[in-house]
Amino acid sequence: MMRPLAEASPRLKARVAGVFYLLAVLTAAFAEGFVRGRLLYAAGLIPVAAFVVVTLLLYQLFKPVNRSLALLAALFNLVGLTFEALEWNLSGMNIALIFHGLYCLLIGVLVFRSAFLPRMLGVLMAIGGLAWLTDLSIPLTDHLSPYNLISGFIGEGLLMLWLLVMGVNVQQWTQQAAQRQKARHSVPISP
Repeated sequence: MMRPLAEASPRLKARVAGVFYLLAVLTAAFAEGFVRGRLLYAAGLIPVAAFVVVTLLLYQLFKPVNRSLALLAALFNLVGLTFEALEWNLSGMNIALIFHGLYCLLIGVLVFRSAFLPRMLGVLMAIGGLAWLTDLSIPLTDHLSPYNLISGFIGEGLLMLWLLVMGVNVQQWTQQAAQRQKARHSVPISP
């Protein structure tokens, strides 16, 4: 009998997150490129659902780094995915992309602070998040295009590939999780 994914090793969680990340990217590209009419909305929900899985798995992976920051990142992305599913935009501004940019920025910080992923991935992911945040201003987005798009795709793409191929350093993840747990339980007693 298979154990639930919540109890799986950090490397397996990372690789499953990578698979769902890739699934989200491929199904989004397919929906945008090949699906028309009423099916476009339904096809657009597949990458949203896949990215919900990615968001929850990355939350579990990054809890040992900083639980509050990991939760904030997950909440930003879940709000953004809700906007995406409902197709809500404001004056031509992609609200979902702004929340996703905040998510990527925070994930970049978490990757950088982690002991189990390369710091450079965190830097690139944070730059990607900032690139997505340019959508706060349509003129700025237009002015920086295509460099902002390239930066976003590079940051997210490299993290996705790393998770898919390499996963995480389980020994480092376990050590960081143990240190975090020890720090939470060693509350100083005041006189």
